[in-house]
Amino acid sequence: MKRYLFIKRILLMWSRRDTTQNESSPLIPKADSAKEDSAELGREFHQSGQDNGQEDNRPIHASIQPYRYSLMDYFLKYILFLFNLVFTILGMVVLGLGTWGLISKESFAQEKIGSIGTDPMLILVTLGFVLMLLCLSGCVGALRENCSLLKLFSAAVLVLITAQVLTAIMAYSLQGLIESYLHSGMLAAMVRYQDDLDLRFIMDEIQTNMQCCGADNYRDWEINIYYNCSAPGVLACGVPATCCVDPLENGTVWNSQCGLGAQLLDEFTAQSVIFLGGCLGGISRWIKQHEGLIGTVGIVVLGVQVLTVFITMRLLESIQWHKVYR
Repeated sequence: MKRYLFIKRILLMWSRRDTTQNESSPLIPKADSAKEDSAELGREFHQSGQDNGQEDNRPIHASIQPYRYSLMDYFLKYILFLFNLVFTILGMVVLGLGTWGLISKESFAQEKIGSIGTDPMLILVTLGFVLMLLCLSGCVGALRENCSLLKLFSAAVLVLITAQVLTAIMAYSLQGLIESYLHSGMLAAMVRYQDDLDLRFIMDEIQTNMQCCGADNYRDWEINIYYNCSAPGVLACGVPATCCVDPLENGTVWNSQCGLGAQLLDEFTAQSVIFLGGCLGGISRWIKQHEGLIGTVGIVVLGVQVLTVFITMRLLESIQWHKVYR
């Protein structure tokens, strides 16, 4: 076809070159005829270009339809946004509570700054800050379709999942060591029971809910300088009221002195007044009784985190395709 067009073009040029002023000659084509031949040549060239797969010099990707978000993409985007928004607010609340606790107890004062590392409120501050920062990156990344923030969020969740799995494995394999650390921590909380309101609250809640007294038994309270039998105050040889079997006087009024002198009693007499067993044993029994529930909650939490990672990866893929083909 190209050879035919080339020959025909030469013939047309030749015929124009031999044109004279005598337009009456039947062998000389007229001007109108030359124009028609040129138009016909253009149509044939265009047709031959189409036959050879060339379409008006348009780019190949012009025929590709732009990528459009599906309903599932929008659903995953806003589910991820709302989920992270809720946990961002929760992180801010936890951070605010921890900061308020530190300020209200004047933990930043010069005489208390040395023991701030063991302050339970510091755990709330750290947990709230990490939770807020992590979920805020996922929230803004999903709303703004920011790939960098979504990648950061998914990577952080993967690290969190890995840490949780390793922690569970270590907790199962190092039960004896964990019990030893828990025992030491509980004794430290008993020593500072009167000086730290947070530790007092934690010990009171454990003793009340577990119906126990002390770490191993009720005589552990002797390590506290106020409950030691050599102490000069009225609390000497006593235990906190949360160790009492019935701390309510007449069933209505809290009797804060029900544990006074309990360490001086023998076990037979003391068992009618206070709980004799330690809290470590109570915690171990509670864990064994509820290990099925604990395992189920752990698997559900882990599954939600894994699902969040999959949703984030799906949303990332959709955003990248949309940016390429929009």
